[in-house]
Amino acid sequence: MSKQSKRIEALVYHAKPTPGKIKVVPTKKYASQRDLSLAYSPGVAEPCLEIEKEVENVYKYTAKGNLVAVISNGTAVLGLGNIGPEASKPVMEGKGLLFKIFADIDVFDIEVDTEDIDTFIETVKNIAPTFGGINLEDIKAPEAFEIERRLKEELDIPVMHDDQHGTAIISAAALMNALEIAKKKIDEVRIVVSGAGAAAISCTRLYQACGAKRENIVMLDSKGIIRSDRENLTSQKAEFSTHRKIDTLDEAMEKADVFIGLSMADIVTPAMLKSMEKNPIVFAMANPNPEIKYQLALDTRDDIIMATGRSDHPNQVNNVLGFPFIFRGALDVRATKINEAMKMAAVKALSRLAKEPVPEQVNLAYNETRLTFGRDYIIPKPFDPRLIAEVPPAVAKAAMESGVAKEPIDDWDRYKDSLLERLGSDNKLVRQLLGRARTNPKRVVFAEADQLNVLKAAQIAHDEGFAHPILLGRRDTIVNLMKEIEFDADVPIIDPKSDEELERKNRYAKAYWEKRKRQGVTIYSAEKKMRERNYYAAMMVNQGDADCLVTGYSRSYPTVVKPMLELIGMAPGISRVATTNVMMTQRGPMFLSDTSINIDPTAKDLARIARMTYRVTKMFGIEPVTAMISYSNFGSSENPRAKKVGEAVDYLHKAYPEMVIDGELQTDFALNSKMLKDIFPFSKLAGHRVNTLIFPSLDAANITYKLLKELNKAESIGPIMMGMAKPVHILQLGASVDEIVNMTAVSVIDAQEREKQQQK
Repeated sequence: MSKQSKRIEALVYHAKPTPGKIKVVPTKKYASQRDLSLAYSPGVAEPCLEIEKEVENVYKYTAKGNLVAVISNGTAVLGLGNIGPEASKPVMEGKGLLFKIFADIDVFDIEVDTEDIDTFIETVKNIAPTFGGINLEDIKAPEAFEIERRLKEELDIPVMHDDQHGTAIISAAALMNALEIAKKKIDEVRIVVSGAGAAAISCTRLYQACGAKRENIVMLDSKGIIRSDRENLTSQKAEFSTHRKIDTLDEAMEKADVFIGLSMADIVTPAMLKSMEKNPIVFAMANPNPEIKYQLALDTRDDIIMATGRSDHPNQVNNVLGFPFIFRGALDVRATKINEAMKMAAVKALSRLAKEPVPEQVNLAYNETRLTFGRDYIIPKPFDPRLIAEVPPAVAKAAMESGVAKEPIDDWDRYKDSLLERLGSDNKLVRQLLGRARTNPKRVVFAEADQLNVLKAAQIAHDEGFAHPILLGRRDTIVNLMKEIEFDADVPIIDPKSDEELERKNRYAKAYWEKRKRQGVTIYSAEKKMRERNYYAAMMVNQGDADCLVTGYSRSYPTVVKPMLELIGMAPGISRVATTNVMMTQRGPMFLSDTSINIDPTAKDLARIARMTYRVTKMFGIEPVTAMISYSNFGSSENPRAKKVGEAVDYLHKAYPEMVIDGELQTDFALNSKMLKDIFPFSKLAGHRVNTLIFPSLDAANITYKLLKELNKAESIGPIMMGMAKPVHILQLGASVDEIVNMTAVSVIDAQEREKQQQK
């Protein structure tokens, strides 16, 4: 994608369909006049009076306790500098989005039009009663230090400048682990810090709190080494001035153990790395380009322990590992501040988590066989679902122990369960899906690439780097559409009806004829079928000219399934194919089967569908907990449509006792854990959270998933084909661009998994 095209895409993303990235939604009923009279006048007077009597009741009756203000004056925005408050708003909204999706914290972004310290502080103090916490963002140094210091002193709610402390906390956790691997002690190592802004100062202070000695630290700014004999140093820079008579980064790096980069790209040379001590620790965190390129650093020193700010390399120092979870813990005990003890607790929690066994879900997301603590894994991954259950409790405990918690927690198990419940409202699975596909891209043939939405999806897959598109359709149409959307990549375009494809088309026809000549297929009919894009695309996969296939956007499902079954066929040992849809619901991802193929499956069919869905759920890195759905509960109906579900469950219990599966069950019992445990404590599902539903018929499954999609706006991935011999996936008619992108990622992952199986 060209720079101009990316620019347009970013602008459209922020402008359509609704400007901005966050919004306010009601949390109470508002359907009736009674509801409205409680929400506003006259009912609202009662909580107002209770808060007037006791101001702490504001946490009981309003959203204050889960509301953070992200506040900036736009003086140090990302890499853009002083662009002003209005121009900083998209960044602040983005920060709000991260708070919400990682820790379920609501945010109002506040942009303040002043560079005067006193005015800024007074503004924040005046609006502070609205919020449970204040996240200061993108304020230039040295003003940022004074603003944060005074607000922490003068307010009784948590205040944190994430630009300072976020990077400090994450990098400190990584540094402690890196030192352990290098078998070095923090009070002995020599540290070079390139950069003297808010983040660099805060990082170095935290390293000192962890045990680093000031006399072992050398800091540089844009003018070079910060020496004690330099004039006009700010108090913050003077804090880390050195008495050593050195002037350059080259001199500072000699015999150094640790390099911390928070400055600019490509300032560290291979010669500098070679001059460092054994097992050097290099955190090159300038974004988007680090102080030394990752691969160059590894090529220079095979004993290096390297971290960057980038997601495409191991050991990403990413602030999202910190601020959502630190504020979560602080808010949940109503802390009056975020103090050093709480920050250190976050450091230790992150450090500790990196040493624990990594869930399969995380391994799959990063296409790793097994992530283990070591040089390439010194800090948890951002997609690690354990973060919300580990970091906030550590922060909350530190707040309680240091005396700043107003609402202590007494049941930690219950608290951890409540934190995990918060994970269900976002789309982490989609992000994991795309990230995992990106680790090993595959050749994906798009059989309807002359459809605009399909071509847009192919462009995204290409630009995101998780697929190598092969575009099928009318060449002139595809070329014109590519120009229209500025898709200027050099990707294969194939028109099955063109003369250029005659040789390959005939070769495919002969292979198809050889396979089906005893099923009434003639060589003439085979050649004719190869002019049809779905037959041609299927043969590309069959013949190894593509790894996987996505189709179905412009044709009915049965029309597309037929050639796939004829040419691709079912996998060995499979007697019936089926589909599942993954629905992104408020309770988390839900797998629904069979949504597209089997109209009235038998008990044996249902058992097979359940087994196939089990494997797909595991492929997504999720442990399946499966309910077999009916209108009855555990034999309460003698109707054959209910009994077949129970028979399928009986078979699965005997044949596959390791499966957490039960039924038949009504949907509300399946999804309401408490109700299920109270009424049916004998069920294998009691005490578990159901994430997979197997329906007794196609109409039940199809209707349910489409209701969820349209009424609840639940994002859908699917229908995912199960039981096919090769990675072939069929879209619903008129699928959206996002749905096609997600299905493309599923196809790539399917191909990755099959490749792994073949290599075993």
